Amino acid sequence: MAHLPDLQPGWHEPLGSLTRDGGVNFAFASEHAARIELCVFDAEGQRELRRYTLDGPHDGVFHGFLPGVGAGLVYGLRAHGPYAPEQGHRFNPHKLLLDPYAREIVGHFGWRAEHHGYELGHPDGPRSLDTRDNATQALKARVAAAPVVHARAHKPRRPPSEVVLYEVHVKGFSKLLPGVPEDLRGTYAGLAHSASIAHFKRLGVTTLSLLPVHYCIAEPHLAERGLQNYWGYNTLGFFCPDPRWAKAEHRHDPAAVTAEFRLMVDTLHAAGLEVVLDVVYNHTPEGNEFGPTLSFRGLDNATWYRLVADDQSRNENLTGCGNTLRCSHPRVTQFVLDSLRYWVAEMGVDGFRFDLAPVLGRGAHGFETDAAFFTALRQDPVLAGVHLIAEPWDAAYDGYQVGRFPGRFLEWNDKFRDAVRGYWLGAGPGVGRGEFARRFMASSDVFHHGQRLPTASVNFVAVHDGFTLADLTSYSTKHNHANGEDNHDGRDGELAANFGAEGPTDDAAINATRERVRRALLATLLLAQGTPMLCAGDEIGNSQGGNNNAYCQDNPTTWLNWDSADGRMTELVAELLALRAAEPLLRHPRWFASSGEASIAWYAPSGHQMSPHDWHDAGQRAFGAQLREADAAAPRLMIVFNPDPAPLPFLLCNGPWRLVLDSSGESAAPLILPGQPLNVPARSLLVLRHTPT
Repeated sequence: MAHLPDLQPGWHEPLGSLTRDGGVNFAFASEHAARIELCVFDAEGQRELRRYTLDGPHDGVFHGFLPGVGAGLVYGLRAHGPYAPEQGHRFNPHKLLLDPYAREIVGHFGWRAEHHGYELGHPDGPRSLDTRDNATQALKARVAAAPVVHARAHKPRRPPSEVVLYEVHVKGFSKLLPGVPEDLRGTYAGLAHSASIAHFKRLGVTTLSLLPVHYCIAEPHLAERGLQNYWGYNTLGFFCPDPRWAKAEHRHDPAAVTAEFRLMVDTLHAAGLEVVLDVVYNHTPEGNEFGPTLSFRGLDNATWYRLVADDQSRNENLTGCGNTLRCSHPRVTQFVLDSLRYWVAEMGVDGFRFDLAPVLGRGAHGFETDAAFFTALRQDPVLAGVHLIAEPWDAAYDGYQVGRFPGRFLEWNDKFRDAVRGYWLGAGPGVGRGEFARRFMASSDVFHHGQRLPTASVNFVAVHDGFTLADLTSYSTKHNHANGEDNHDGRDGELAANFGAEGPTDDAAINATRERVRRALLATLLLAQGTPMLCAGDEIGNSQGGNNNAYCQDNPTTWLNWDSADGRMTELVAELLALRAAEPLLRHPRWFASSGEASIAWYAPSGHQMSPHDWHDAGQRAFGAQLREADAAAPRLMIVFNPDPAPLPFLLCNGPWRLVLDSSGESAAPLILPGQPLNVPARSLLVLRHTPT
């Protein structure tokens, strides 16, 4: 660019950079900065062409308009203000800062000393000031083309009672998937390839819940070991798809990455599949006070982050990641909402799963269900129709908030996971019939308040974080040595059972038991009331070799192993989800046993309805449930659970019944007349349908 024009005042909104009126408008918020400079670079981001002082502040916003320029302009920011860590301020104009609103990010990040605002090794630590310039090595923003909001007539919109979540990593799913061309494997395009879609449709899942796809950088300890943050829970670019998961020819062009992501969403929508993003609005890669100054810290540390009240030179660490975004501040609330709207309106996604979601509702006195962020989110017209899913815990002293999220939020329910695992595995504290039944029926003790519905309970037995289904039935302890942390990372004491051998074995009896338990776990998950979430790979028996924290394993450990896929397990999942879709009682949108609604009755193996004594009888674990439609004369379905290692006779009343599903695969499909016993196989779940005579 031979000549750059002079800067005009421009507008204070929208924040970030926007092409308009034959130029580019820039606006950046900072409550405490004295001055912000816009630094324009050449296309490679190596040579600074001109530096402008932005107009402002006006209501905490610095702004300017550059006429005659457009998409492709590369820029960074320098913020001037007090360097007073004891007051929470860390302005350092020697550090080039990335625009938090960057739609496109250029450059390659490496962990270097000059990215820190203080001198590494200085006696004063992070209270010192580093005056080295990091501009040539810093990541920079590139002005994106004018936004395109697509009219998505074919965009599916599933009611909560029909949603079946499938938690999946973009790369891990298709990296080894037969039928996907080599150049598309492990990419956004690969996830939307016809071979991938065929698998999703065969299973019957409705909604893909993608592990983080926002622009991510690896933590320094991983970089030192030559590893990457494969899961992606370390977001720096909250408006950018991660280039790592794009096709090779797109990775160096952010616009091409964005286009590939949009096409993926459109293609999945055309197939009737929704796309939900796992999003990380709780911390950034800048870490604690010893971390680098990349963007937020340099623009306004005291606004962006929660600081320790009696020592504002230190970050509050409610996330376990070093810092905590201050979502109670209006500018941070605005930033999160602007980002969410971008992914819905311009990228087309259908909802969000919020990582460490209590952070979003944290005020001065802890978690607040009526926090300003939740109020703003729930009334936002762009976000009104999307799925909202909370991971309802963070790392703070009062971080466990399962059941306390407002409105239409769905919540990951770890109580379901632990009760269902404990019941079928026989591991850990004994799980009785009462606790298991409560979780199977959507945890009314947790979610049945206000106007919340059974669908609020997101049920799972395995997710990305922890053992896979195959591993929780093959290992009793974690095996995380490949992560380089001497097996100290990951969850200790995870409910699991190896059934007699640690890891793979040639023992046919052990393998048969493992398979039977896995099938019962899957049947419980997919037939329970609430919103089921299947972890990608569990339907094919995928193993991670006992690694229950494979966040840094971008290799065959985490890539789904299709060559050894268990076809019988896949068929079972498809059968279960087809049954769920065909039987409204298995996905009832309201609570059972309320006036005028469907009801449920529980039965002991002897054929009588469960009494208080039965519920407290720790020596008997098998039982059954009969589901009856509203005002129906007879029940429609019966589900029988037998977690014991031996078969047992179960006397059925209110028949006749016809067997429609046996998780063990052993039973035939006989007609069972009233008063006849049914032989229930060991470690199995059976479903029967009432058959009028």
